[in-house]
Amino acid sequence: MTVDREAALKALAAAVGADQVLSSGDLSAWEQDWRRRWRGKALAVVRPGNTAEVAAVVRACAALDLSLVPQGGNTGLVGGGVPDDSGTQVLLTLQRMNRIRAVDAANLAITAEAGCVLQAVQQAATARGLMFPLSLAAEGSCTLGGNLATNAGGTQVLRYGNARALCLGLEVVTADGDVWDGLSGLRKDNTGYDLRDLFIGSEGTLGIITAATMVLVPQPAAITTAMAALNSVRDAVALLELARARLGAGLTGFEVMGRFALDLVAKHFPALPAPLPQAPWTVLLEQSDNEGQAQARHRFEALLGDALERGLIQDAVVAETLAQSQGLWHVRESIPLAQSQEGLNIKHDIALPVSAVADFVEQTNAALQAHLPGVRLVDFGHLGDGNLHYNVQAPPGDDAARFLAEQEHAVNRMVYDAVQRFGGSISAEHGVGQLKREEIVERKSAVALALMRRIKQALDPHNRLNPDRVLATQRGPV
Repeated sequence: MTVDREAALKALAAAVGADQVLSSGDLSAWEQDWRRRWRGKALAVVRPGNTAEVAAVVRACAALDLSLVPQGGNTGLVGGGVPDDSGTQVLLTLQRMNRIRAVDAANLAITAEAGCVLQAVQQAATARGLMFPLSLAAEGSCTLGGNLATNAGGTQVLRYGNARALCLGLEVVTADGDVWDGLSGLRKDNTGYDLRDLFIGSEGTLGIITAATMVLVPQPAAITTAMAALNSVRDAVALLELARARLGAGLTGFEVMGRFALDLVAKHFPALPAPLPQAPWTVLLEQSDNEGQAQARHRFEALLGDALERGLIQDAVVAETLAQSQGLWHVRESIPLAQSQEGLNIKHDIALPVSAVADFVEQTNAALQAHLPGVRLVDFGHLGDGNLHYNVQAPPGDDAARFLAEQEHAVNRMVYDAVQRFGGSISAEHGVGQLKREEIVERKSAVALALMRRIKQALDPHNRLNPDRVLATQRGPV
């Protein structure tokens, strides 16, 4: 494809101002993904400051037949928000669009622009005595628009649901450069197709999310956090069942961590607390409710005492202060950084029925160890909603980059075959991007793929929005 670069830069400058069009110098902050696995080259990085400017950029790209890649905080893990290496794509970063537009306390809703860092949305809710419950390790740098584009999950899906469940309405710029104002704060609106759900999880391939109205909840009166040591994932599933029965909706978090995952945290972040002796598996669980702290803690300790008597846990510690609770969560949230420090690995973000998790882990661990003796398994994730980050690290002493290059395909095949056998999904909360683009062709039904392609064709017939992400560009009729 031949691009008149000078004409393109001039048109983009007319849309957002010349100072907000970057086309030279070091653009790696936008052109390279967080994992440093994908590196592209953009025609330009464009930084609109409002929705009208986003629409103007889209119209300019349409007139010049340029494709466009939307990007939030660039914390994605599947290569969905970086340009290809052609030098012809426009990288549209929404980071300047970071305003909280409104907090409607009576309606328990907040409206924020897509470039708002997730932590800023949380803080705006807290300032009004409320809570925005979407929470994940990258919340200090990921953005609301990216969270919605990938339908992010995080640590409190068990109680509050993922990004989709927390979204009441969207503002979206379409592939034609039109603006759909769907920023309703309504819980009920049965007036036709739910357009909002088309754009959530579409990874910027159907439209560009520029703002959203999200659900808020009252701040809990009491939060209690504990960490427990266990012998097996099967015991962790049994503990989850017991916790649900005892705590009901008060159970807000239930994270599982394999021994090697915590060993990596201890190795790379030795200053972090190690509140329990080493164990094959560790669970971090949290309850939040409107009881007083004393009553909540008593109920939590009774749960753990019962679990100890039943042999489900071997040891446990309950946080006595907010600082201790944050320390326990810091250990859990440091696992991704620790494994990154250890070296490249083969990542899997999978979803399974909770009832199938123990069998999946036992069988797949054994199969991988038999295929690749000495391979190290970084197992951790949100057991409460069936989402595991099931990552595979090279054996000690092996070159991590070579291991990734030589073994990724075979390891993915083994893991994804097992996921499919147990009725799961190969992407729980990270999305498809370019990492799993070909994989879903094998894993989703032909009917589902055909419907997805028809939707793409209807909303972006010229394939200008984030092409070759989620769905590979199809040559010929859709």
